[in-house]
Amino acid sequence: MQRKKIPLRKCTGCGEMKPKKELVRIVKTPEDEIVLDLTGRKNGRGAYICPDAECLKKARKSKRIEKSFGCAIPQEVYDLMEEELKNHE
Repeated sequence: MQRKKIPLRKCTGCGEMKPKKELVRIVKTPEDEIVLDLTGRKNGRGAYICPDAECLKKARKSKRIEKSFGCAIPQEVYDLMEEELKNHE
């Protein structure tokens, strides 16, 4: 029997390749809204990050999420995402 292939994604914070289920998805919706997608099913462009506040801080400092979505992200959105990550843990 063949083993099922595990999809890997790269964390935008630390840059490590991890299984998709271990990461949290950040989505830019068609309405240009940036939100955390804990279900992994929302429509839109996605970027992945470890469920760790440190990885979010690294991605925020180096503006990697902004680069992957091609738009500026307000500080309030980062604060909201950080709060959601803390509640998710």
